[in-house]
Amino acid sequence: MAIGIIGGSGLYALDELAVSERARITTEWGEPSSLLVCGTLKDKRVVFLARHGETHAIPPHRINYRANIASLQQCGVTAIFAINVVGGINGEMCPGDLVIPNQIIDYTWGREHTYSDSDTLPLQHVDFTDPYDQALRATLLQAAIGAGITVHAEGVYGATQGPRLESAAEISRMANDGCDIVGMTGMPEAALARELGIPYACLALVVNMAAGLGNQQITMDEIEAVMAQQIPAIRQLLVSTCERL
Repeated sequence: MAIGIIGGSGLYALDELAVSERARITTEWGEPSSLLVCGTLKDKRVVFLARHGETHAIPPHRINYRANIASLQQCGVTAIFAINVVGGINGEMCPGDLVIPNQIIDYTWGREHTYSDSDTLPLQHVDFTDPYDQALRATLLQAAIGAGITVHAEGVYGATQGPRLESAAEISRMANDGCDIVGMTGMPEAALARELGIPYACLALVVNMAAGLGNQQITMDEIEAVMAQQIPAIRQLLVSTCERL
């Protein structure tokens, strides 16, 4: 088994990984966001990819999601854990909390969101009833419990276009739609993994309350402080998860 880990904002490398290779991959859909860092973690083969690039230079709407997922497949990845930074909409999901979402609503537009427009792959109408793999979600949850890390076991991820943050009215609409958290990179990543038949799960870190729900204007200082505090817990959880696979 080869495990793919996609690092989001604040997680641009995986220090716990015993690196054997930094691979430059080219796919039919172009090059991925960064080199693929291959190695072992707890005796498991792991491939790490920085979603925004190693210097966080690629905005959410410009990420080549198709190349990212395809490059992981080319490296033999058979399961993907994606780390996402999000805002909290549900009042119970506060800054510093971790969420393992079970559903997603896509508000993005204009992104290359399918492999079905390729001349080399057939048209697919994949089942997306449950966008996240149940077994991988359960492994994340069990690992969190075993490590003493508190997580929300489910939630609805609302994926927005970015790179700007949302307006208060947009967040109100998303709350009415049933969203618990909001982020900019959850789609089309999850759907592309489904098209390639790769089990995929998300671990989301809440770094701020979404627009109109906090007591003050959202600042990057606030977001970066939460990331700095909680990224070690995410690393710990990833290590524990790999042990269980």
